[in-house]
Amino acid sequence: MAPVIDRAVRNHFPPGAVLRAELLRHGDDPAVGPGQLMIRVLVPGPGGADVLAAWAEAHREQMDELRRDVSLRLPSARLLEFALEDADPGTEPISLPDDGSLAAEQLSGRDIVTRALALLRENYVFPDQAERIAAEIGARLAAGDYDDLDEIALTERLTEHLQAASEDKHLRVRLGGGPSPRRNGPGPRRESADPSRDRADRARLDNFGIRRIERLDGNIGYLDLQRVASPENAGPAVAAAMELVAGTSALIIDLRRNGGGSPDGVVLWCSYLFPEEPTHFNDIFDANTGETRQFWSYPYLPGSRYLDRPVYVLTSSRTFSGGEDLCYTLQSLGRAEVIGETTGGGAHPTRPFRISAAVHIGITHARSISPVTGTNWQGTGVVPDTPTPADQAYDVAYAKALRHVLETCELPPIADEARSALADLTVSP
Repeated sequence: MAPVIDRAVRNHFPPGAVLRAELLRHGDDPAVGPGQLMIRVLVPGPGGADVLAAWAEAHREQMDELRRDVSLRLPSARLLEFALEDADPGTEPISLPDDGSLAAEQLSGRDIVTRALALLRENYVFPDQAERIAAEIGARLAAGDYDDLDEIALTERLTEHLQAASEDKHLRVRLGGGPSPRRNGPGPRRESADPSRDRADRARLDNFGIRRIERLDGNIGYLDLQRVASPENAGPAVAAAMELVAGTSALIIDLRRNGGGSPDGVVLWCSYLFPEEPTHFNDIFDANTGETRQFWSYPYLPGSRYLDRPVYVLTSSRTFSGGEDLCYTLQSLGRAEVIGETTGGGAHPTRPFRISAAVHIGITHARSISPVTGTNWQGTGVVPDTPTPADQAYDVAYAKALRHVLETCELPPIADEARSALADLTVSP
C-alpha cells in the first residue's frame, strides 16, 4: 500500500518537488492513534525551518489539494505532514491535520460495512447467499470486529470475511471510491475530457497484457499473456501477436500470471484458434437485468487464424477470472491441453459499487454458463489435463510440443532444432 500512497502523493506535485511519501500506522509513530494513519511527505533538503517554509510557500496550493484529497480518499489519515529529508536539528515538520470540513463525506468503519452489506443484498447474483453472507458479517459488525480500524485494515479484514463466507474470491472491498469532488481552478490532477482514451493509454502501458512473444527452437510459438484486455483497445496488438506465431508448428499460451480481464477479450483470443464457422464459447447471466448474453467466435479477424496445430495452455493457482475463462473455454471445446495447476476459481463477473470516496465493493452480479458443460469453474478452478507444478509447466508443454514437431515435421533444420531443444530439457521425453 505504501508505494500506492507514494505515487498518489507524487501526482499532486511537479516533478522533483517531493522525494517520497511514507505511510505510518498506529505503533509507527506516537502521534498516530488506534485506527488512524499518518502520511509523511519528505521534500528535498538539506536545511532548516526557512528552507521548509520557502518550499511550502511555493507549493501551498498542492499541499491544500493533497490534504483535501486525503481527507476524502483516506479519512483515517488525520495527520499529513511535510518534512525535509535531511533537516537541521530541531526543524519541525509542517503539519496539516484534517480540519473536519469534509466530515459529512467521511464514513465511519461501521457505516462502510453497513453500506457494503446493503449493496451486497441488492446486487449479488445469488440473493439467498447474499442474505446468509450479510447476516454473518452483520454479526461480526455487532461484535465490534470492525471497530478502530483504518481503511486499509478495514478493507482487508472485511474482504477476508466476505470471501470466507461466500467462497467467492471476486467479492472484495477495496480502497478508492471513484473521482473525488474538486474545486474549480488549476491543479496537477485535472480529470480527462476523454476517459475512453485514458483507458486505452493505460492499457498500452503493459502492452495489453501481452508480456512476451517468441518463436522457440523447434518452431514452437510462445505467448505470455498476463491480462486479457478488451478488444476495442487491444485488437491490433492481439492481431499482431497472432501473426507473429502464425507460422509455428505448435503454440504455448502462458496464463500462469494472468489475473483476469475482459470476457470480450477472451472471445477475441479464442476466435483466432477456431475456424470461421460460428463457435459458441460462453454465456453470462446478469442477475440485475435478468438477461443472458451469449459469446460467439468472430467470423472475421484482421489476421491469420491458428488452426490444425496443437495448443498448450499453462496455468497456476494464480490464474484467475478472465484468464480462467480463456483456458476453460479452450479446454471444454477440446482446442487446447491445459498443463499446470488448478486455477483460482473465479468464474462470475463483478461490478464495482461505490460506498464512499474512500472505498468501493466489487460484487458478483452475474454468472458464467458454459454451453458445453452447463456450468463453470467457480470455486473449483480449471482442473488441468496434465497436472504439474506451475514452475515445471513450461518445460512439460515445450516437451510435448517438440515431440509433436518430431512426429510431423520432415524439414531437417526444424527437426534438428526440435531434437536438440528436447535433449536440453530436464523433463522426461
